[in-house]
Amino acid sequence: MLNAQCMKELVDVYFPQVKVIRVVLDNLNIHTPAALYEAFKPEEARRILRKLEFHYTPKHGSWLDMVEVEFSVLSIRSMLEPTHSRCGDIAT
Repeated sequence: MLNAQCMKELVDVYFPQVKVIRVVLDNLNIHTPAALYEAFKPEEARRILRKLEFHYTPKHGSWLDMVEVEFSVLSIRSMLEPTHSRCGDIAT
């Protein structure tokens, strides 16, 4: 619902004068026009969607994917630190 509310604010508050708002999104399953229909009445969802043009990043080439990989690496490294609470010592 939060994403749908953000899209409504883009259309009504921040850019009410523009004809089309191009929105770049990752491929998360909640980033779809259907989310607007779940959050608002059909007439309101259609009104908002008329001004939005969605562009999705590639599924496996997204900057978000790269950030998630980096966080995963950092998380693993921190668990391998001798001072980490899960590891008693390096051998463990």
